[in-house]
Amino acid sequence: MNPEELEDDLRPEYDFDFSKAVRGKYYQPYIESTNVVVLEPDVAAAFKNSTAVNEALRAMLKFAEQTSSLTAHSSQRSPGEAHRTLRLRSGQDPG
Repeated sequence: MNPEELEDDLRPEYDFDFSKAVRGKYYQPYIESTNVVVLEPDVAAAFKNSTAVNEALRAMLKFAEQTSSLTAHSSQRSPGEAHRTLRLRSGQDPG
């Protein structure tokens, strides 16, 4: 069949003039709005879906936040005070 004989059955709303298109117009905004992380196979095997991964990461972040506040309190003490605390916990005489 000759290309000139083909009937244009494309609807008018889909008839787009590609000569006016801009290459990559939405590329940068798309890249900036997505955050794709690829898990190694052994890690991915531990989770059934993305919801499970997100829940585990949120729990880990919460735990890290809680433990960092504990570390912040203990790091504000003087080295001698921290050492006395360790000796008291281990049952040694603080003398």
